[in-house]
Amino acid sequence: MSKPDWLASPKVFRTEVLAGLVVALALIPEAISFSIIAGVDPAIGLFASFTMAVVISVVGGRKAMISAATGAMALVIAPLNHEYGLSYLIAAVILGGLMQMALGALGVAKLMRFVPRSVMVGFVNALAILIFMAQVPEMRDVPWAVYPLIIGGLALMIFFPKITTVIPAPLVAIVTLTVITVAAGIAVPDVGDKGDLPSSLPVPGLPDVPFTMDTLTTIAPYAFAFALVGLMESLMTAKLVDDITDTHSNKTRESIGQGIANIVTGFFGGMGGCAMIGQTMINVKTSGARTRLSTFLAGAFLMVLCIAFGPVVSDIPMAALVAVMVLVSFATFDWHSIQPGTLKRMPVGETTVMVVTVAAVVATHNLAIGVVLGCITAMVIFAKRVAHIAEVSGVVDPDGNQVVYAVTGELFFASSNDLVYQFNYKDDPDDVVIDLTDAHIWDASSVAALDAIETKYAQRGKKVTIVGLNKASAEMHGKLAGQLTAGH
Repeated sequence: MSKPDWLASPKVFRTEVLAGLVVALALIPEAISFSIIAGVDPAIGLFASFTMAVVISVVGGRKAMISAATGAMALVIAPLNHEYGLSYLIAAVILGGLMQMALGALGVAKLMRFVPRSVMVGFVNALAILIFMAQVPEMRDVPWAVYPLIIGGLALMIFFPKITTVIPAPLVAIVTLTVITVAAGIAVPDVGDKGDLPSSLPVPGLPDVPFTMDTLTTIAPYAFAFALVGLMESLMTAKLVDDITDTHSNKTRESIGQGIANIVTGFFGGMGGCAMIGQTMINVKTSGARTRLSTFLAGAFLMVLCIAFGPVVSDIPMAALVAVMVLVSFATFDWHSIQPGTLKRMPVGETTVMVVTVAAVVATHNLAIGVVLGCITAMVIFAKRVAHIAEVSGVVDPDGNQVVYAVTGELFFASSNDLVYQFNYKDDPDDVVIDLTDAHIWDASSVAALDAIETKYAQRGKKVTIVGLNKASAEMHGKLAGQLTAGH
């Protein structure tokens, strides 16, 4: 058996261990914040982050990607928790995990190639905005000392990497600000204010709900939204990591892995989760991690830190974590996409799709809605653009006995509508040839349009011959020609 990639060299091992530690530290406040969004105890979010990271490091398809409790998932299941309580939330997480496994096995990952680049850019930009917006409450109505601490933390993270990159800058910022606030006795909000940290490992068990159809119909809609948002965010994050690291990952394995991780998390009483773009960026971009070890250790360190160093972790000022997340939001945002030069060069349609995606996500705080609306906008714009590509040009023979019409472009429902009006039925000679060498028939609408053209010529006693069909077009035409009107 070959050696795991994280044992390749001491340098790689050190990078992975330190990256895992930084991510674990950054996960603590996030997991606690997301627990608050979902309306559950901080321990529930921390347990979820622990089990998600550890399980996905083994079963996931994308190395070095971090999965944990996330804001998007918390927003999806919060209403269920507020109305029915924690047991129903956990049951929905387990059902959502089963749905993710089913969707993964059915090949939902392959649908990702239908998500256009402009939707991806919009998704990333919207996430950056949401990450930043989540920090704003931590900067409102707080002691004045919080502001210099945040600025100091940001300055440390920007300038420290210029000195050395051996120790990740976010870790330095968190340690430095904690030492300053504790030593100087500065009273600022800290992690402990967000709620108690767990003092022991989670214990597996079944959710305390009645196993009836009634329960199933209550949790199913939430579980389905949970499964979709989780897969979408995880697969998009995986694609992003693929681009950053120039490596390929197994998306089907990742989809099924997300399901397994959520089922395990549910049985351990966690609130479920998915891939986290912010933490993954810290792991892959900031810390330079590339293997499964960093993901595993992020989860393991998280539990160790909470249980062994609970009091110390409780003293970390929120200002330090706000600074880390503000930097992450700036690093996540695709600034190139909004530069005047880029906007000038980019087709208006592409920019529109990006803006629609961002606006929808920021307005609803729901990533799924933004991506779906972005994709629909992109489809409409694409269909409109392609519809104008079909062109017809006719050439009459010198002796006037025959006319040849050359059709070029893609023939589908949007472009074939105008096709019928591009022929001179009245004045053409009796022999009409339609040459489709440079065209492609995509659907029944195009075949129906060609039928209509033949019928119009036939009514005037003229004969139509269609030539130059490629194999796929000939099959489509052969199967449907003459079969699409009510008379047959």
